Amino acid sequence: MAGDALIQLYNHFISDFETKINLLKFAHFTVVVSRQYLDKDAGINYLEGVVSKLRDTREARVEEPILYVKMQIATFLLEKGNQKGCEKLLEEGKTTLDGMVHVDPSVHGTYYWSLAFDLSLAALLGENVYNFGELLAHPIIRSLLGTQAEWIFHMLQAFNSGKVALYQELCKAHNTALRAQPALVQNERKLLEKINILCLMEIIFSRSSENRTIPLKAIAERTRLSVEDVEYLLMKSLSARLIEGIIDQVDGTVHVSWVQPRVLGIDQVKCFRDRLDTWVGKHWKGPNTGMSTVFCPKKEEDCCVAAVRALRRPRWVLWDWEAEDVDAHQSAPPATARLIA
Repeated sequence: MAGDALIQLYNHFISDFETKINLLKFAHFTVVVSRQYLDKDAGINYLEGVVSKLRDTREARVEEPILYVKMQIATFLLEKGNQKGCEKLLEEGKTTLDGMVHVDPSVHGTYYWSLAFDLSLAALLGENVYNFGELLAHPIIRSLLGTQAEWIFHMLQAFNSGKVALYQELCKAHNTALRAQPALVQNERKLLEKINILCLMEIIFSRSSENRTIPLKAIAERTRLSVEDVEYLLMKSLSARLIEGIIDQVDGTVHVSWVQPRVLGIDQVKCFRDRLDTWVGKHWKGPNTGMSTVFCPKKEEDCCVAAVRALRRPRWVLWDWEAEDVDAHQSAPPATARLIA
């Protein structure tokens, strides 16, 4: 329904019997109504009134609908930039949830959605947060998928992979949602600087250790910055101890000797696997084949395990995951194993 139709429906009809219906369904309806208020403070005041009415009923399971409504208040506070107020309600919500049994999925969902959104904002705006992999791997963050805040999940992915172009596309596509977050608007320049630093770290990570002397122009192309701005970006990264290296202004290059370890996503693991393939090709030879060989499991998530095993047990190449009886120290592959070149 358009405009304030739901507000009018509530005021002139639902309010006459609001506490006589299922209280959780009533809470669901009031949250939808609250989103029709153009002024977020008006929406918060309306929901606070709903919480008071719910408490007055003294029903046995009234904490469920109250928690559901409070999580919407927390969302409004976050959208207003009141992160402390939001965090307080989330902490209270966790305490309430911990003391409840057989909680309705919608109540669980709204709590975790609010928590996921709060964590995402905190990560994006955090002063020294340059690692998003662990956060993205957490199931709570995936509660954003399929919601009106899904855009912030994709924003985290863009930052994690250092994709400046994707970040700019997301900003254009979700401009209205972004403008509704004062904290993001106020820190627009810091966010751009952060993703440029992450882009730099991704450039370094994608290169082998023998190829870590990088032209400043190559970094400028990927980050869409001038060479002068790239130099500032490098100095910022060096001072924050995100990388270690030497800038050569004469040759217009930077030699990076170390980059801060990060939790890898699937695409980054694939990159690591390819580098491992190259390294194996240089140093190992498959038995009786004359070919260098390396293994990659069928599940992409297992690539990390394969890489670690390859490094820990260097005498033997890895074989197909289907062969359960593979021994990395045996002198020949088992008959059931399939060699992957």
